[in-house]
Amino acid sequence: MKTEKKYHGVVVPMVTPVTSEGKIDVAAVERIIENFANNSVSPLIMGTTGEGNSVSACQGVEMISAAKRAAKGRVTIYVGLPGNCVSEQLETAKKFIEAGADVIAATLPCYYKLQPEQMYNYYKTMADALTVPLMLYNIDITTHMSIPMDIIERLSHHPNIVGLKDSENNVPRIEEALKLFADREDFSYFCGCAANSAKALSLGGDGIVPSVGNYVPQLYQALYEAGRDGDTAKAEELQQLTIEIGKINTAGLTLGESLCGLKVIMSMAGLCDYYMLPPLTTLSDDIVERIKRDAKAVVEKYC
Repeated sequence: MKTEKKYHGVVVPMVTPVTSEGKIDVAAVERIIENFANNSVSPLIMGTTGEGNSVSACQGVEMISAAKRAAKGRVTIYVGLPGNCVSEQLETAKKFIEAGADVIAATLPCYYKLQPEQMYNYYKTMADALTVPLMLYNIDITTHMSIPMDIIERLSHHPNIVGLKDSENNVPRIEEALKLFADREDFSYFCGCAANSAKALSLGGDGIVPSVGNYVPQLYQALYEAGRDGDTAKAEELQQLTIEIGKINTAGLTLGESLCGLKVIMSMAGLCDYYMLPPLTTLSDDIVERIKRDAKAVVEKYC
């Protein structure tokens, strides 16, 4: 059985529930956080699944505050920090920390293609300035850049950088990372590509970050526990189950469309509505009905 580090477990990239007017649905935030806490999983607020680049700083503060109140200290509040203006990011991070963020997870500014040393300097600047721990957040599908492993290794020794959330779908990269970090007590590795969760845990990963955990957190908590305890057969069985469930809101859809599909299923579970923040929009009626039809048995069984 793997010894758990300070930062470990299931961290769900939480959707951002909004009303038809585009305001934060505070009651829905509270319902979602309560469901997470009851299943021992933590939220990552304003990550990719949470439409992070579409959430204003004021909305972010409101959502973090609501999540912190609902959590009542039962889970860790991870908060994403997207954006391209570093000075604005630092000011926003202060507000998020005051609102209750326990850990900041920052993606690379992505308007310009950055050189490795620029990536290093960016994260060092953030880590030096923040008053809570920083988690590196690698997601090449949206930033169109991949943080090199040697840069991550250098940054991992900064006293205020506590881990890596890596959403790159790259098994050799997972293997390389965990050769470096599996036995490091001061640095945690979180697999952000949900389909590789069991693989990462079998190699000594510390946590998983699955978007479908928004409505079936208990399945991913069971997967995590099986992987942590060395029950690879059970972990793989749950991996395949969750992959099939995840296809309901992703098949044939773009990443942005799939996020609305995720909210459609959550609406069936009574967690939130499926309004989106601009520039994303709701799905056509026929796609919504297809998702509801395909998700019906899953919602009835697990939600």
